[in-house]
Amino acid sequence: QVQVAESGGGSVQGGGSLRLSCAVSGFTVSNRCMGWFRQAPGKEREGVASIDGDGITIYANSVKGRFTISKDNGRNTLYLQMNSLEPEDTGMYYCARGPLFGSPRLTEGDYNYWGQGTQVTVSS
Repeated sequence: QVQVAESGGGSVQGGGSLRLSCAVSGFTVSNRCMGWFRQAPGKEREGVASIDGDGITIYANSVKGRFTISKDNGRNTLYLQMNSLEPEDTGMYYCARGPLFGSPRLTEGDYNYWGQGTQVTVSS
């Protein structure tokens, strides 16, 4: 049974940091494209970062240089390190499973399993 579960969200002041985790079961992150997405209130969900089985990463322009996606194959866990957080980063953050042996991508439709999300709130 495939399960995806995010954790690590919270409330921080602007300039602060958070590290999100995504524990998965029923498949392995070592050979999958995985991604982080977010949805701000009143806005559509958008791709934030993605990583493929070889560790190649891509990022949305809005988070480049501030966010880092990584994974621990042994723990079967995906991470998102978020630094220099801004109020515009506020939203629900989702972890998602992408294609087997797939390249990194930020297209929501390419992902087929999603977690319930973890809330990130950044105050000014």
